[in-house]
Amino acid sequence: MEYREIVAVTGIGGLFHLLTTKSDGAIVRNLADKTTKFISARLHNVTPIETIEVYTTGDNVRLQEVFIKMLEHEESIKPVDVKSPDNAIKAYFKSILPEFDEERVYVSDMKKMLKWYQLLKDNDLLKFEEQVPEAEVVMEPATEEVAEAKPAAKSRSKKAAGASDADTATEEKPAKKTTRAKKTQE
Repeated sequence: MEYREIVAVTGIGGLFHLLTTKSDGAIVRNLADKTTKFISARLHNVTPIETIEVYTTGDNVRLQEVFIKMLEHEESIKPVDVKSPDNAIKAYFKSILPEFDEERVYVSDMKKMLKWYQLLKDNDLLKFEEQVPEAEVVMEPATEEVAEAKPAAKSRSKKAAGASDADTATEEKPAKKTTRAKKTQE
């Protein structure tokens, strides 16, 4: 199981391992109690936690970056308990991520992040893959043979084709055969 396979489900607390998707929903396994269940797409939205972002005063930060900062600062600043007073939770997040937007990140969101962090830590899922930034991806240039083959493969419309092309087009098509037999009079 990897971090990218972990999802959150609207209306159901906790985190889930996405086992498979279906046209009408998904089959997931709860990380806390290891139960497997079907989640209907009509009732719930399934969101991969790798796509979740946290509001900041600058650019938004992915949730995984918040978890990494929590992990890095764990020895010096212990994560607060979810049942701690709201001011203590806010102070903890301000010390870990000073640029988080206090007006748009609610205490309930912070509590959820603390619960998820502990759940991921208990299941040893706080190992994140190094992602290659898109700017560093190098694309190989196309060869001339491939570039020359593309225009030849494209078909031209009749408007763009000249009169001589129209004549050859009719020659290439076989004549239509009629399958209906003529009635003969006796």
